[in-house]
Amino acid sequence: MEWIYSLVTAISCVAKEKGRPLKNKIKPTEVLYDVRKSVSDLLNKPFSEHIDHQVFKPDQKLLALWAADCAEHVLPFFEDKYPNDDRPRKAIEAGRKWATTGVFSMAAIREASLDAHDAAKAAKKDDAKYAAHAAGQAVATAHVPTHALGSSLYGIRAAAAHSGNVDNGLVRERGWQLQRLLEYVKQTSA
Repeated sequence: MEWIYSLVTAISCVAKEKGRPLKNKIKPTEVLYDVRKSVSDLLNKPFSEHIDHQVFKPDQKLLALWAADCAEHVLPFFEDKYPNDDRPRKAIEAGRKWATTGVFSMAAIREASLDAHDAAKAAKKDDAKYAAHAAGQAVATAHVPTHALGSSLYGIRAAAAHSGNVDNGLVRERGWQLQRLLEYVKQTSA
C-alpha cells in the first residue's frame, strides 16, 4: 500500500539525521504532511498541498474513533506520571461518546479539549505533555475532522519522547496508528 512507501520515507529522514538530539529528529510539519498523505490514501481521498477539512467530513466519526485510539495508546505516558489528573482521559472519553452517539455540544467538546491541553502545559516531561496534547486533539475531531491528524502527530511524538528512540515514533507508533485506521476502514467497507 501507499502508506508503506510513506513509512520508508520517514525512516530515510531519520537515517539522514543520525547523531543529533531527539528534539531535532522529528520535524512535526514533515510528519504531519506524511500522516495526512497516508490517511488520505487509506480513506481514498484526494490529497492536496493544503489541508481541506471538508474532504474528511464524511469520515469524521471514523477519524474521531481513530484519534481516540491514537491518544489512548500513548495515554499511559501521562497517567503514569500524573495518576490523579484525569483530564486527558476524560477528553478521549468525550470524543468517543460523540463518535458513537452523535450528540454534539460545542461547549463540552471545547472544555474537554482545553482541559487536556491545560494538563499538557502542566506536564514536565515531553512524553506526558505530548500524550495529553494527543487527547486534546482527539476530542477536537468532533469539531473539525482534521484534528485527528494532530492526535496522530502528538502520539508519534509522545512515543518517541518516551523511548528516547525516534524510530519508536516515526516507525513503530506511526505503523500502529495506520494499521488501526486500516482496521476501521475495513470495518466500514464490509
